[in-house]
This record gives sequence, structure tokens and C-alpha cells, in this order.
Amino acid sequence: MEIAIISGKGGTGKSSLVAAFASLGEQVVLADCDVDAANQFLLFNPSHEEEAVYISGQTAVIDEAVCTHCGLCMEYCRFDAITLVKGRVTISEISCDGCHLCARICPEKAIAMVDSDRSRMYSGSFRHGKMVYGRLAPGEENSGKLVNMVRQKAVQLAEEYRLDTILIDGPPGIGCPVIASVTGASQMLIVTEPTLTGEHDLERVLSLARHFGIPSAVCVNKWDVNPDMAERIEKRAIRSGSRVAGRIRYDPSVTLAQIRGRTVVETDAPSAQDIRNVWDSLKL
Repeated sequence: MEIAIISGKGGTGKSSLVAAFASLGEQVVLADCDVDAANQFLLFNPSHEEEAVYISGQTAVIDEAVCTHCGLCMEYCRFDAITLVKGRVTISEISCDGCHLCARICPEKAIAMVDSDRSRMYSGSFRHGKMVYGRLAPGEENSGKLVNMVRQKAVQLAEEYRLDTILIDGPPGIGCPVIASVTGASQMLIVTEPTLTGEHDLERVLSLARHFGIPSAVCVNKWDVNPDMAERIEKRAIRSGSRVAGRIRYDPSVTLAQIRGRTVVETDAPSAQDIRNVWDSLKL
């Protein structure tokens, strides 16, 4: 069973909830697919048993010994990645889109394309099973492909160690990395909050779930901050063909537990039972 936990926006408490589920599941595969900002390893401190290089694309590099600084590449670069600095043509590694145009038009063949290979996928063990996560280096792209890499490794570990549950901590939004996180999942839990922004972004994620035909459930985190909005969101979710997995109250103990390196369900925090109820709903 692959459970993808996602949210239409950041800051809803999704990753905290996934971490709690990992504790409740006892022995699971935890796949942190929020590769642009992976954070589960900070809480669980897994062992590093495997590290794989992820090549996200290519970047242009100038051979200073050959370049005549004619500026032709700078004239044609549509990404403004090539500039003149102190009379020398310079390529910004972050701004470069890897389109190869500059390398093709350079009359001196002074530009080469090199692999962007600073991103990594890690896998190992943690106290509740196996963990896989990706870390996309700043400025690198194709995060959806790195997500696929993480998920494939998670499935491999689940089969190898006979673990029945894969928990997928997906990125926020509805873009490519989110689609890569949820495609083929057994079910999807959408974590939202009782605000107008939460309601709006929930609509987009529910539409995504319907498009891919993935059974979905909705959890309203910090529901007691705005009970009327929480109820409105739940009704909207049901009308959209989803179901309500439960509510979680606002609880500062969640943060306090994480500061101590624990998940909230490993404490006697008031919200711990709320989270257990949501987890039980997902296992039905």
C-alpha cells in the first residue's frame, strides 16, 4: 500500500503528519519526495546505506583559454545567463537552462556542456523501517525525475524487506513533482488548513486526484483555529468525491516534540489521538 500525503500549499503540517504516521506504522518505507526541501532526515537521522548521483541536466561552461570574448553567445542567450564581467564573457551556473544553443553557435567551440550532478538520492534505515529521500541541489531542475527515482527505490526496499506500507511525503502544489509523487499511489491524503488559501489550494489538489483516479481523503489540520471554515472545507471535499479522514487540533506540542527529535505521537500531546484517528481511517 502506497499512501501519498500531499497539500495544495506549504505550511499545512503535512511533513509533521507523515512523520507521525511513520511512528504509528512501526515498520514502513518512508519516501521523502519533497526533493526541493527534504526534511524527514532531519527528524529521523537515518543511516546512509546507499547514495546515488542524480543528473538533472547540463550546464554550459566556457574554456577561458579558447574564448575570444566575441559576445555572440551573450547576444543569443534568451535566459540572460551570459554576461560580460570586466571584459570577459561569464556564464551564470544558476541562470543557465542547459539549452546547448551557446555551445552550438560559438565560432571558437569554446563552450562545452557538462553534467549537473550535485543532486543526490539517499537511502538507509531509521527507527521505523527504511527511508529514501532526494536532495535537489540549488539551481538544478527536473525534480519530477528525481521523485521517480526516490519512489522506485522505495518500492524496491519494500519488496526486499517485505514491508507492506510506503509513506510518500509529497511536495506542496500540483506541479510535476507532485504528479510524480502521487501517480500510481493506492490512496492520497490531502492535508489542508481552515483558511481561504487552504480552501482554494485544496480545490486544485482534489481536481488532480480526480484526474488520475486516485482515491482521496482530506484532513483539516489546526481545525479549531477556524471551525466554520473547517466545516466548509469538509463539505466541499465530500461534494468533490473525496472523504474526510479526520481533524487535528492546533497543538504547540508538535513543534516541541520535533525539537526533541520525536514525533508528536511518541508523546502524550493532545493532538496525538487526533492523528491516530486519521491514521486508522487511512488503514480501513
